[in-house]
Amino acid sequence: MSKQKQKGTAFETLITRYLQENGFPHAERKALTGQFDEGDITGTPGIVWECKNHKTLKFSEWLRETAVETTNAHADYGVLIAKRMGVGDPAQQYCVMTLEMMVGLLKQAGY
Repeated sequence: MSKQKQKGTAFETLITRYLQENGFPHAERKALTGQFDEGDITGTPGIVWECKNHKTLKFSEWLRETAVETTNAHADYGVLIAKRMGVGDPAQQYCVMTLEMMVGLLKQAGY
């Protein structure tokens, strides 16, 4: 396994554990599915989680990827979690989504 793949796997595992400990007990890392990828973490119905651990942040590219995976999974929301360099706490990582997704999520939550 390449060093970048190991970094990605470790980050996905970190985020999965955080989700499990914070109200999503069924969250789990998802196996790669190639062209019809449905995100990195499953077990949270209606939500696709895409995790990225790269030195250079590419939010536009990654949000496009997250949107495709959200469609593939027939999910309501797609969430991009990007590693903050030098920050190990999973709760303090970047959480990115489009404004459209955020407004939809807030409306569904009753705001």
